[in-house]
Amino acid sequence: MKLRKTERYASKEKKFFKKHPDLISKYGDVLKKLSFDVFEPSLKLHRLKGDLSEYHAVSLTYEYRIVLIVQIVEDEIVLFNIGTHDDVY
Repeated sequence: MKLRKTERYASKEKKFFKKHPDLISKYGDVLKKLSFDVFEPSLKLHRLKGDLSEYHAVSLTYEYRIVLIVQIVEDEIVLFNIGTHDDVY
């Protein structure tokens, strides 16, 4: 699957990794798994609820999440947000 970052995501990603450079390697692993198999169990893909019900989230770590839209029909995953559980929800 193709990964696409929104402009907002790219900006948040840059700020996030300035604060958390220790997670860059883990992040690369998560992106590889996403592009290979979005349903990989270790990603813990789950649909969000309420106002965010059109989105899904995957785990970067226990504390940090990546919010995305999975458009399987178009073979594309759009990345929307990254941050702590409380920040992205």
